[in-house]
Amino acid sequence: MALLDFKILPGVDKQNTTKGAENRWVDSNNVRFRYGLPEKVGGWSSLLTDTIVGVARSQHSFVDLDGNRYVAIGTDKFLLIYFEGQLYDITPLGLTISALTFTFNGTTTITMTSSGVHGFLVGDIILFDSVTLPGGTGLTNADFEDKLFQVISVPTSTTFTITFTASGSTAGPGGSVDCKPYIPVGPAAQTYGYGFGVGQFGGTVAGAQATTLNGALNADTAGTGGVGTTIALTSATGFPTGGGTIAVENELITYTSVSTNDLIGCTRGAQGTATTGTSNGQAHSSLTVVTDATLYTGWGSAVAASTTTLEPGLWSLDNFGDVLLANVANGKIYSWDSSIAARFTTRASTTTPDYLTSSAPTANRSMMMSPVTRHLVLLGTETTIGVTTSQDDMFIRFSDQETINTFAPTAINTAGSQRLQDGTKIMGAIKAKDNILVWTDTALYTMKHVGAPFTFGFEQVGTNCGLIGQNAVVEIDGVAYWMSNKGFFLFDGTVKSLTCTIEDYVYDDIDTTKGQQICAAINNLFTEVVWYYPTSGASYNDRYAVYNYGESAGGKIPGGVWYPGTEARTSWMPANIYPNPFATKFDSTATGTFPSVIGETGLGQTTYFEQEVGTNQINPNGSSTAIAGSLESYDFDLDVGGAGQHYLSISRFLPDFKTLTGNATVTLKLKRFPSSTATTSIYSPFTVTSSSTQFNTRARGRFASVEIANAAVDDNWRFGTMRLDVKPDGMR
Repeated sequence: MALLDFKILPGVDKQNTTKGAENRWVDSNNVRFRYGLPEKVGGWSSLLTDTIVGVARSQHSFVDLDGNRYVAIGTDKFLLIYFEGQLYDITPLGLTISALTFTFNGTTTITMTSSGVHGFLVGDIILFDSVTLPGGTGLTNADFEDKLFQVISVPTSTTFTITFTASGSTAGPGGSVDCKPYIPVGPAAQTYGYGFGVGQFGGTVAGAQATTLNGALNADTAGTGGVGTTIALTSATGFPTGGGTIAVENELITYTSVSTNDLIGCTRGAQGTATTGTSNGQAHSSLTVVTDATLYTGWGSAVAASTTTLEPGLWSLDNFGDVLLANVANGKIYSWDSSIAARFTTRASTTTPDYLTSSAPTANRSMMMSPVTRHLVLLGTETTIGVTTSQDDMFIRFSDQETINTFAPTAINTAGSQRLQDGTKIMGAIKAKDNILVWTDTALYTMKHVGAPFTFGFEQVGTNCGLIGQNAVVEIDGVAYWMSNKGFFLFDGTVKSLTCTIEDYVYDDIDTTKGQQICAAINNLFTEVVWYYPTSGASYNDRYAVYNYGESAGGKIPGGVWYPGTEARTSWMPANIYPNPFATKFDSTATGTFPSVIGETGLGQTTYFEQEVGTNQINPNGSSTAIAGSLESYDFDLDVGGAGQHYLSISRFLPDFKTLTGNATVTLKLKRFPSSTATTSIYSPFTVTSSSTQFNTRARGRFASVEIANAAVDDNWRFGTMRLDVKPDGMR
């Protein structure tokens, strides 16, 4: 027989079986399609030698009037500015708590005591100032002055502990220090069942008892030490002795009693919080923070009409000329002026510059500046300005034009408000071609400037198409693309369901309770819309789904050009003021280096990458890590005397790569039946180089497929086609 020309349509089809997806690819990772051909994705290079403490979920770039470029980065702990290759901490501060005292016990643990209720929670970040140590510690004031610390435990409402890098001699109580708390942003991961979830504390109890694990708590064991139902704590002081509930990261655990520093009769994964797919619960390392959750509102109890979710720490970011505006989800709006000389030593605040004052609402789900008209739009805000308890998740306010401190409407200004009707909360909004698009959890509205007397007009343009998370939508070339809880959509003047050839693959495994962690991205260099999302059992984003709107144009490819993968990002900034996209990648097991937090534990690290650079991952220390790409075809057979009637025999193949740097591997996989487990052919895998012409093999089966992959540093490829020497080989 003549050589079989192995041509396959672009995109991945996971809606069909590997046999039913005829002439399609059925799986991929770190592969994209361009001009109809598959290729390994471009590399990414760290922008910094530092890594960021915490998980970043928001980025916003802007250029000031002098042409300086800035990127604002919001994490679950900090607000940072990236400028000319450097990071600057501009996180707002809360009210100073003065004259706390130190108590040293001869270890690295230091107890801080306040004269009144401090209100700190485990994990809060605080800045020390005006330090005077008690005598006899062996340490100096400079060890603590202007340093950041993490609250490790909260024994009482007037005490908390921190960890220092060295042990001090037993001393105290005594000395004096002022604590300047960093504003609380929210948890690193979205957690299901924490109560009402309104405000920055999500239903937790201020000053809740906390400590750490005394030993690792593995996912496949019931207790620390690997056996039994006992969990060892560093200290059990203050935990209810008659039984209760503890929170360890995103897992709830019940216990029946306390013995010294051990919790007895523990049951893992209470209230359905175990997310690893194991029989017991999540894995937690030694010294992971443990919090008494017995009094938390809503932990599996009937505190509301439905079970609720504590949303993760989110920012919404925009700029008003030279001024950065930053809104903590369900909190205040802060501003930072890039035009002042001391900008990098000045923190974002509610009073500087003076045109953003306390007259602005103090509880807002998100915000943005309106395009062209320059109104500050607040979403899910207060019905009574300044009264946080009046926050209505469906209520919108907009300021007077160009005067973003004026929200009370009058006959001589353009401020106003509107409450949306369809849904339970506003999930997000995005600037579009000539309006603002606003999503609730069930519907889509347009917000268009109409002039006096109403300023903005609102129109519902879609139902049953709500947004799954604040950052799960993007807009490009006048078209908005987003994820709902049940599918993908676009809006180009009308709402359309977006046909997806990997939809079941995504939605059968996505954790929709962590929708606020989803990051939608525009890679305008390759006409790609990308959604990074967490799968079931994952605490953070671990997969992605790509829709290539350029390759899909014209409807020539059934279902459009989609492809999945496993590389994760938590935030994304498209190429605009910089030539390449910037993105963040989170590692919950590592420790970040900026800002420097003494005694930090469990906050994880974010690496800041420039995307589409080279072919490898370039790490902060300059080392290179290979980006492994892979692509697998459908199961093909010989359509001779009836499909699948004959076995096929492949004696050789001729590889065809448009470009090939380093090596690529080609594996021939064989099946007897569609449902059979594939086996590799003899001699597979074949290592292909730029000089390879043909490979001899012995491959026999009723069905065959082809896998293309790479695994080494500097490997890069773009696949054209392949010719296979195939002939019938025996009857059934």
